[in-house]
Amino acid sequence: MDRTDLRVLKGLVANGRAADVALGEEVNLSSTAVARRRKILEEAGVISGYAAIIDQKKLGYSITALVLIQLSSQEESSLVEFEAAVLECPSMSFCSFISGENDFMMLINVRSFEEYDHVYRRELSKLPYVSKIRSSFLMREVAKRRVAPVILESDGKR
Repeated sequence: MDRTDLRVLKGLVANGRAADVALGEEVNLSSTAVARRRKILEEAGVISGYAAIIDQKKLGYSITALVLIQLSSQEESSLVEFEAAVLECPSMSFCSFISGENDFMMLINVRSFEEYDHVYRRELSKLPYVSKIRSSFLMREVAKRRVAPVILESDGKR
């Protein structure tokens, strides 16, 4: 991975639908060179896919809850069972195993606080091995980056 690859990645992060010609003009390469580099980055798994970015609020999902979950057991079988159950939660957009006092962090998307109450009762409280659920609601989005800028810096230094 060289500086040119990083410039190509930066251009694709800004616009994943960028044509090779436009991206080439942006990074000072021919469209053929851009296409070759893009293919190499895809085959290496550096680029894992392309997606549409959806404004959830336009679809009525104006509330996002940050949910911290503690489990009653951290045995491997408990973690596996919990993680499988989380995948069945239709309101969950993100879940990660975390370090610290809590075991998992989730993002839940709902239309209203009443709907969150329903999700809490019907989805979250029924997950296996849950001993504590703490919810916070995102009030205002300050920043939302697809990739932290430092990752696409050419020298990797801060």
